[in-house]
Amino acid sequence: MTHPGCGCPGSMARTIERQEPGGDTAVKARSELRQWPVQLHLVPPTAPYFQNAEILISADCVAYAMGSMHQDLLKDKALAIACPKLDDTTAYVEKLATIFSANGIKSITVAIMEVPCCRGLDIMVREALARSGKAIPLESVVIGIDGERRN
Repeated sequence: MTHPGCGCPGSMARTIERQEPGGDTAVKARSELRQWPVQLHLVPPTAPYFQNAEILISADCVAYAMGSMHQDLLKDKALAIACPKLDDTTAYVEKLATIFSANGIKSITVAIMEVPCCRGLDIMVREALARSGKAIPLESVVIGIDGERRN
């Protein structure tokens, strides 16, 4: 049986060609992770690391696609990760609204991949922010499948 060439464009198999960098590449990047757990299902909404924090809400794939994610996006931020396509996101909007309203969040950065299914995370965060009743600065960052920032 053959299957038509349809479905989510984010699921399409692709190969990313990269040129080898010059110089010494043996330097390990330092982790900027400040807390555990990080999965949105698991983070306690009133965890101390959310108090008066800048927060990064990231799609799972961002950390794998963007080699400099820790230095460019995560540094000095509390983290929650989620996948809007594969996770059961039923409780995400309410949980995020609680995090935003209960912790004095200073800013929110949402990092998503350029694939269409990832937009759901940005939509959930915006809805949660509206429900929280807070005026928190929000930035959305889109990462290409090649790891480069698109905006």
